[in-house]
Amino acid sequence: MISTTIARRVASPLAGDYPLATTYHREALAADLDVMVPTAEEAVAESTGLHAAGRADVALVDRTEWVTRNLGSFGHLLVPLEEALAERLGADGKPSSVASMFMSVEMGALLGLLSRRVLGQYELVLPTGEDGDVVSFVAPNLLEMERSNQFKPSDFRTWVALHEMAHRAQFQAVPWMKDYFNGLVESVVSTAIPRPGRFAETVREIIDRRLAGSPVIDDTGLIGLVSPPEQREVLDSIQALMSLLEGHGHVVMDRLGAEMLTSNDRMSRVLTRRRQNQRESWFFRLTGLNLKMRQYEDGARFIDEVTERASWDTVSVAWTEPAALPTLAEIGDADKWLTRVA
Repeated sequence: MISTTIARRVASPLAGDYPLATTYHREALAADLDVMVPTAEEAVAESTGLHAAGRADVALVDRTEWVTRNLGSFGHLLVPLEEALAERLGADGKPSSVASMFMSVEMGALLGLLSRRVLGQYELVLPTGEDGDVVSFVAPNLLEMERSNQFKPSDFRTWVALHEMAHRAQFQAVPWMKDYFNGLVESVVSTAIPRPGRFAETVREIIDRRLAGSPVIDDTGLIGLVSPPEQREVLDSIQALMSLLEGHGHVVMDRLGAEMLTSNDRMSRVLTRRRQNQRESWFFRLTGLNLKMRQYEDGARFIDEVTERASWDTVSVAWTEPAALPTLAEIGDADKWLTRVA
């Protein structure tokens, strides 16, 4: 469905590069991460009680490499959708070729722009489609961020490593998390092709939103606008889960950063402003990536409220079973979750 050649061609000029990423600074960064990642992993395990087995593989990549790795992962995740589209559109291949071109350009543009922002990523699915256990760091972005903001390199690199190690712990130390997450993704993919008549329903929904004075495109972006009701329920589950994971990772990073790093508060303020950059809000709203920005805020607020009303250890209740995960409504009201499960 997605042509990696076309997508990379679109993504490359949007991704750009950073000159220092090809100098000795990259080698120094790689050497630092070899030490900082294991240190961060141990600190996360001690703070959260989530002990992941073994050691993560570390990949230091440039922006184009990050795009290529994600194209490979997405390609394997979207195989069921590709097969369903081929069946729906017929065997002549003409409509599917047009759809493939459109999706390839769209995916390339999206990943190209995102590649300028991502600092690190825990790779749950490898480009080969196999289960992953890799933490990748985007060298140009790390080097550019710490230089443009005059961050202390050792602090900033450790800080980012703490966040990614928190995500690895969530998926590696919680035995059911990976299967649960993959099940949600598969459910979304399986219902991604709109049923007949969905277009007319979408038009009516747009009119109703305008009459009610509500945004035509909400935080779920175009995906949420065209999704059938049954898919939106799954999207709510994914949003709730990702808010928990992102918020938990952010709080872990800040809690440990406050203990370990002298410049934690300043780095936290700068990254918060970066996520709230209004110059890009239209793009995030259109694509639904505004949802990810909200996940940091809503999830971190939920974790903070649980810690304040109960304790830091109470957060661990969420890792006991899927039924203990907070719903989307509970992410916005921690008392509801505490009443239900804790």
